[in-house]
Amino acid sequence: MAAPGSAASKHTFSSLLKQKSLKTSPTKSRSTMAVSMREVDPVFQGAGQKDGLEIWRIEKLQAVPVPKESHGKFFTGDSYIILKTTALKNGSFRNDIHYWLGKDTSQDEAGTAAIKTVELDAALGGRAVQYREVQGNETEKFLSYFRPCIIPEEGGVASGFRHTEINEREHVTRLFVCRGRHTVHVKEVPFARSSLNHDDIFILDTKSKIFQFNGSNSSIQERAKALEVVQYLKDTNHEGKCDVAAVEDGKLMADADAGEFWGLFGGFAPLPRKTFSELNGKDTAFASKLLCVNKGQTVSVDCEVLTRALLDTTKCYLLDCGSEIYAWMGRETALEDRKRAGLAAEELLREGNRPKSHIIRLMEGFETVIFRSKFNKWPKKAEAVVSDESRGKVAALLKRQGFNVKGIAKAAPVKEEPQPQIDCTGNLQVWRVNDSDKTFLSFSEQCKFYSGDCYIFQYSYTGDEGEECLVGTWFGKRSIQEERTAAISLADKMVESLKFQAVLVRLYEGKEPIEFFPIFQNLVIFKGGASTGYKKFVSENGIEDDTYSENGVALFRIQGSGPDNMQAIQVDTAAPSLNSSYCYILHDGDTVFTWVGNLSSSMDQELAERQLDVIKSRLLKEGSEYDQFWKLLGVKSEYPSQKIVRDQESDAHLFSCTFSKGVLKVREIFNFAQDDMMAEDIFILDCHSSVFVWVGQHVDTKIRAQALSIGEKFIEFDILMEDLSRETPLYVIAEGSEPQFFTRFFTWDSAKSALHGNSFERRLSIVKDGLKPRRDKPKRRPTTSSHTGRSSVPDKSQRRSASFSPDRVRVRGRSPAFNALAANFENSNTRNLSTPPPAARKPFSKSSPDPAKPPQRAASIAAMSASFERPRPTLIPKSIKASPDVNKPQSEASKPKPEVNAKESTPAVKDGQTLTSTIQEDAKEGQPEDEEGLPAYPYDRLRTSSTNPVKDIDQTRRETYLSSAEFREKFGMTKEAFAKLPKWKQNRLKIALQLF
Repeated sequence: MAAPGSAASKHTFSSLLKQKSLKTSPTKSRSTMAVSMREVDPVFQGAGQKDGLEIWRIEKLQAVPVPKESHGKFFTGDSYIILKTTALKNGSFRNDIHYWLGKDTSQDEAGTAAIKTVELDAALGGRAVQYREVQGNETEKFLSYFRPCIIPEEGGVASGFRHTEINEREHVTRLFVCRGRHTVHVKEVPFARSSLNHDDIFILDTKSKIFQFNGSNSSIQERAKALEVVQYLKDTNHEGKCDVAAVEDGKLMADADAGEFWGLFGGFAPLPRKTFSELNGKDTAFASKLLCVNKGQTVSVDCEVLTRALLDTTKCYLLDCGSEIYAWMGRETALEDRKRAGLAAEELLREGNRPKSHIIRLMEGFETVIFRSKFNKWPKKAEAVVSDESRGKVAALLKRQGFNVKGIAKAAPVKEEPQPQIDCTGNLQVWRVNDSDKTFLSFSEQCKFYSGDCYIFQYSYTGDEGEECLVGTWFGKRSIQEERTAAISLADKMVESLKFQAVLVRLYEGKEPIEFFPIFQNLVIFKGGASTGYKKFVSENGIEDDTYSENGVALFRIQGSGPDNMQAIQVDTAAPSLNSSYCYILHDGDTVFTWVGNLSSSMDQELAERQLDVIKSRLLKEGSEYDQFWKLLGVKSEYPSQKIVRDQESDAHLFSCTFSKGVLKVREIFNFAQDDMMAEDIFILDCHSSVFVWVGQHVDTKIRAQALSIGEKFIEFDILMEDLSRETPLYVIAEGSEPQFFTRFFTWDSAKSALHGNSFERRLSIVKDGLKPRRDKPKRRPTTSSHTGRSSVPDKSQRRSASFSPDRVRVRGRSPAFNALAANFENSNTRNLSTPPPAARKPFSKSSPDPAKPPQRAASIAAMSASFERPRPTLIPKSIKASPDVNKPQSEASKPKPEVNAKESTPAVKDGQTLTSTIQEDAKEGQPEDEEGLPAYPYDRLRTSSTNPVKDIDQTRRETYLSSAEFREKFGMTKEAFAKLPKWKQNRLKIALQLF
């Protein structure tokens, strides 16, 4: 029988294509997808509508679906079409089509598979990438669908061979060769000593025992991967019951397993050192050639440099790269032309006697990263918009042919943004970098950053496997390079002092990951800098120092997602800094304005209110600003309205890395899993919004020390051509210390990294003895910092179980006294949200008060007074004081008060809206408004959207002009009850009723 790539059957294949093309309409529509829909096989209806695999086998030149239970079973005499559909995070589907040709398949079947693949692509809207797979030389992407391997069986439909199950026949001893560090290529070879060599891994499957022979030149990673094949054979051929033995090349008869192994080959005999190495189909010296396909004939395209402009959307092209031939098909080409391009690629392989080279067919707009990298400066990839229309045409065609088509599947909805996968009730320590040293920041200062400075933080928290530690560097936008370098060096030493059990992360201002802000909870970022290096740099270069001043004019953008995740970012004091989607605080000495954008959410407005719990600022809604407001900003001008969007997380890609002499080489691992990461290697996980460098336990110490540099080079190269920012958050994670925000990308078993030995020894103990991974990992020691003499781990009374629910409000550092006071002063109706309710959360020490027996008010105050040993970090700048219209001064606002007096009218500005400021504000604002002499107006005239508004009233107190009856009707309460509410809750009700 002719092989699929032989020249003898060229005429048959051409004839088959000609017969198919006779049914094709010559009319082409250049406005949409220029294909003949009558050429789409109805068997492909509904294909690609859900995530997973779909397989068809060519039977009598027709595509026949393969049942799911038979996926992964291939026969050497058959041809198959495999569709892999992947649901992406952006809500769309990615389609990869492979047509697999067995070594004994007929040329007619191979040709039908190639043609049907093009039709399947048309049914999918012309968005799929198509791969030609030949038995024994499959792509790693294809093999990743059928882990750990595929072992084709003899037989086929056309040949009439009987498809027998292994368990139905007498066991036959078989010898297999395994190649590959990450994806295993398995090939059956003759059961003879001459098949063995020193370079590969061999598996001998006998009736009672499976032997793995490890060539002396094979790597640990190859040996570990081959064990997955041993496990597969053990489960498939022996129902999981047989002995397993590993035989090392070079060990003679002294080893019992080795003696038994060599006895099966007739006795030991040395293997020749120079062995025949099969060609791998790769030609690194091959110069890429571009050819245009015109009516089935190829014409070379003369060019010195490959550019995107050479590709015409009305034509098909071949890019011959030696080990791969890419068939690029323009969007406006006919289906017949696309089939002929595939035929031309097949002929090119036959002429060059390259049966193991791969053919990859691509549609315009859906080119792979590797293909685009072959061209000089490929333009930024644009989203294709033709697919939905094309799928609709296919659905209409199938419906006319009598099929019950419910419609081509739409993409899955966009997934929600992931929540921070970190417990935010841990212990935080922060240092500012000064030249080459670091200065520890007190608790009240650790949440105040400057854009001109660099910071180091160490955060200890409770993880799934005990105490976890995160050490990070944060670089302000205007920080100097010398202090950035010093920060990295100091952080490396901290991680080393923690025996590399801490996760290291490098962050830039404006590119922080979602885990960063909840750690700090309430963060202020000022302009300028406070470090000695920044001050020196500004002075030496004659640069104006714009460092934040308490008495100057400052504008802060308020952002965040909740009370445990809010920030005040100082921006330029100018109108263009405003954004309709945010709230802002503007202050000039004692004058304070709160500006509310028209597109800001209720949460944004609540966060602004929390920032000003005890400040009586002027509330300005966008469009009703005072002249004084614009005067402070210089001049009124245009400003944006779209919310600032952080880099979105995309589908993760895993890469294995080799780093030698400063050269980084990476290789993508498709459909990755935890077992793909070997203890001897470094791997990089890229999800676009963050990059993770994973370092195995057995990586050389010199390479381990360069892990951060490896990650930086990876980001610089932008392997996936996704415009990866140089400031992308970069993590370095040691095996055994993986945090949950990393393991969420896998189905993770933390016990696997706790096993002793290298990758091969670990897996051999599982496969050979049939044991599950046993957790034998020492508890991580408490990461007590030697830098400050303070424990990085909260004491038992402060430890909380890790919980990552977005509904859980987290506040770090609360003492039981706070809980007692909150339980007495607050209830679900009147509580200020600045203080989350303790009743909704588990008490975190036995000394916490019993909620069923709340303590007396006096006892609560006394308990809280004793607990005020350190203040919470101040969120609002100290110079943000009450505006001039406030009756009493707030000069003491920034001083912490150890006691609470509910009658005082000058409450303390507690850091992060403590319960003290909450109680004081409620006590001061809890008096009913004086309404004597105020006229009453109907609600319709008091609304901000009224067509006949009332004039000459206090616009900030519209609700006071309602009659008592209408007030009760609209607000559902009396004016007295309304006056007792916290200010932020009053404003929320007023906004809902258009009275704000």
